Amino acid sequence: MTRPIEASALVRTFGDIRAVDGVDLAVEPSEIFAFLGPNGAGKTTFVRMLVTLLKPTAGSARVAGFDVVHEAGKVRRAIGVALQDAAIDPLMTGRELIRLQAALHGIGRSKTERRGTELLERVGLTDAADRRVGTYSGGMRRRLDLALALVHEPEVLFLDEPTTGLDPMSRIALWEEVHALNADGTTVFLTTQYLEEADRLAGRIAIIDHGKIVREGRPAELKAQVGAPTLFVTVPADRAREAEDVLLRFGEHVPSQSGRLAVRLPGGAGDLPKVVRALDEARILPESMEIKEPSLDDVFADATGRRLEGAEEGENGEEDAATMSGPAA
Repeated sequence: MTRPIEASALVRTFGDIRAVDGVDLAVEPSEIFAFLGPNGAGKTTFVRMLVTLLKPTAGSARVAGFDVVHEAGKVRRAIGVALQDAAIDPLMTGRELIRLQAALHGIGRSKTERRGTELLERVGLTDAADRRVGTYSGGMRRRLDLALALVHEPEVLFLDEPTTGLDPMSRIALWEEVHALNADGTTVFLTTQYLEEADRLAGRIAIIDHGKIVREGRPAELKAQVGAPTLFVTVPADRAREAEDVLLRFGEHVPSQSGRLAVRLPGGAGDLPKVVRALDEARILPESMEIKEPSLDDVFADATGRRLEGAEEGENGEEDAATMSGPAA
């Protein structure tokens, strides 16, 4: 069976910047695959090559069995794309935009009306179908963007940061829709900065950093490879160096967000009383202590030596979109 996505030694440069640096990747049929990484890691640049908006500098890629350079037209007919910076005319209604998208794909009027009604209902926009898009909330626009990407029933769906800026309820609703699409057989390629999103949606993930894939596999397997739970401790800033020396007696240092100390704790919660006693003997009073089982954030830290910015809060800024002549995302 043809793999929906295959990339071999894929490279994209912008001047001296190697935004994507020799990526090899294969996505299996009917899989949800997540590309996880921080701002500037190369996620959006990689997706733009796969959807034929950017030409690779080197290497090759095939999507839905077609070469992204030499068979770009066939690739576009086989895929659905919902990018972060999709341009949606605010003066048109949701229904009008679906009709326009269908016309661009050469879909007949009767099928368009039937398909449009189904999609608007599926993404929860039936009541807003005849309102101008300029009146839609951010979550409604993202759901409309998803509906537009599905008009022609694509084999492969690309979602670039699909829930950035959405409130928690809108995010969960979109996750449910992605699961439903995948259950119907659609292969989904997702880029995200949200660890929970990757963990809940994807069967496999790849972590990209500085244009290179640094980890790849199933979330549970990647977390198991990290090993012991992580202890996070917050202490007064003037005692941080002494506290770190104490903590390092019990486990190896782990990168953490600013203001917190972290170590891998081989004995898990069982080691906690010993840590507390050692801090007390050093006359260091912790402001907070928390122990966590390995997470995707720990996987990212283990692979890159730092935490994914904003990971613990679950909120991140948008990745700058790459342009044909600008710097990479």
